[in-house]
Amino acid sequence: MKEILKFGGASIKNAESIKAVSKIIKDYTNHDVVIVFSAIATVTNLLEGLVEAYHRKDNDVLMKFNEIKSFHISLVKDLFDSEHHIFDIINNLFVEIEWALEEEPNQIFSYDYDQIVSIGELLSSNIMSEYLKEVSFQNEFLDVRDVFKSDNNYQNANIDWELTEEICKEKIKNIPVVTQGFLACSSENFTTTLGREGSDYSAAILAYVLEAERVVIWKDVDGVLTSDPRHFNDSKLLDKLSFSEAVELAYYGAKVIHPKTIQPLQLKNIPLQVRSFINLENPGTIISDFKITYNIPSFIVKENQMLVSISDKKLSFIVEDHLSYIFSLLDKNNLSVNLMQNSAVSFSLCIDSSKNSVKFLSELKDKFDVLYNSNLTLHTIRHYDKQSLDSFIKNKKIILEQKSRNTVQLIVE
Repeated sequence: MKEILKFGGASIKNAESIKAVSKIIKDYTNHDVVIVFSAIATVTNLLEGLVEAYHRKDNDVLMKFNEIKSFHISLVKDLFDSEHHIFDIINNLFVEIEWALEEEPNQIFSYDYDQIVSIGELLSSNIMSEYLKEVSFQNEFLDVRDVFKSDNNYQNANIDWELTEEICKEKIKNIPVVTQGFLACSSENFTTTLGREGSDYSAAILAYVLEAERVVIWKDVDGVLTSDPRHFNDSKLLDKLSFSEAVELAYYGAKVIHPKTIQPLQLKNIPLQVRSFINLENPGTIISDFKITYNIPSFIVKENQMLVSISDKKLSFIVEDHLSYIFSLLDKNNLSVNLMQNSAVSFSLCIDSSKNSVKFLSELKDKFDVLYNSNLTLHTIRHYDKQSLDSFIKNKKIILEQKSRNTVQLIVE
């Protein structure tokens, strides 16, 4: 049975975690599996900080680089003999970053982002491939950029499905394979990335093109929960989810599933299992073609939000031409809309606060009057009822509320 296993950065955050994950993977000895790894916990954030410092030409670029390199060298020292060739692999990957940093920043920030931040996944997957061999789990290392082909929409690349499927079937044989999430390669042979947290999506792409029978995503929670346990004390495990409900939860920001992950699995009816790498006794959540009626409210939290209200400088109506221009700016700045509301003379939208959102606001002000609030939180309740809604809104300052038959969204200060 061909299976795709995906492990996030939290599962391999240190030497002890890597050893624990390796024990899980050893249970798949002689299985036909492809194993996808994210970058080690916090490394993507550190690399993002490095790229931003590099583009600003800060004085601490070298310090940030050395911090990331030292972390990885220390990690492999805990796992391997000092003569192991993994040290050469790690050093060569850091040389790639050094070469990039020696050049002047590209005018396209997203291009530099993809060339540098992508190294995180290459580091983690090389370490995992070599350590698995050390514990007698033989595997073939695959640079996913050799098989995932995309356009050059850096930071949010679109997969060339036909070409990717052809190459994957040619190059990925029936042996254990270790590879990376998040990455692809453009026709110009430059590294691209599939969007933040895109490793789950990578696992789904592999499942689709290889016609796998199952995908298992290993998380630090028991499965898909009715709420984030960091924000709520009474989270419940959803043992089964339909593809459509999983898409809805992912769309509204449920962090346990990447929004793009479900669609390719649904197209070929490939079940997705979300399991805990901590609580191995728990079977987790199965997402498949179930017909289920949901009556338990699910709570989703998106922090660091910005509510932007846009009106025409001449106080004219907001019409299709205005909306077309606004959405072109959103696309240009790689911003997704988490909520929107239209009136005759204004258009409001909720987006993630980021460097791109600041640029978006600046460009909007050339043509519109713009007001915004930042440091907000967007709460979504799926399958809400009066009790869950009344309990939630108590003592909260709500700036905007939007309600449909199954979902209510609330922007809260």
